[in-house]
Amino acid sequence: MAKPGTFSKGQSGNPKGRPKGARHKTTVAMEALLASEAEGLTRRAIELAQDGDTVALRLCLDRLMPVRKDRPVPFTLPPIETAADLPKATSALLAAVAAGELTPSEAAELGKLVDAHVKAVEAADLAVRIAALEQQGAAR
Repeated sequence: MAKPGTFSKGQSGNPKGRPKGARHKTTVAMEALLASEAEGLTRRAIELAQDGDTVALRLCLDRLMPVRKDRPVPFTLPPIETAADLPKATSALLAAVAAGELTPSEAAELGKLVDAHVKAVEAADLAVRIAALEQQGAAR
């Protein structure tokens, strides 16, 4: 038994956690401080960038044109209806990498999507098979 005023092992003092949208008080305070200075700070960063300060230049450019994390990949996978279709999909990915149509990292990301889709197809197939077995068992 836990002492009064302490939590039992594995028991959170706040099981619901921080409410959605709640922000840390330090963040709120910093935003309040910067809000009145935003225009001046922005102007100064631009001036520094124009004067050749590479850090300020990078900051300004990152705001104007953030680094793109992804790009659309124009690639058509063969249809995947069952797990047996997986070799066709992986062969298509390998061929696209070999031909230079996809980078190896793009193919790896697409491969993860293919794998997730195959698992979903397998799970759906398993659910259908279990339902059929249960129906057969109930009929007996």
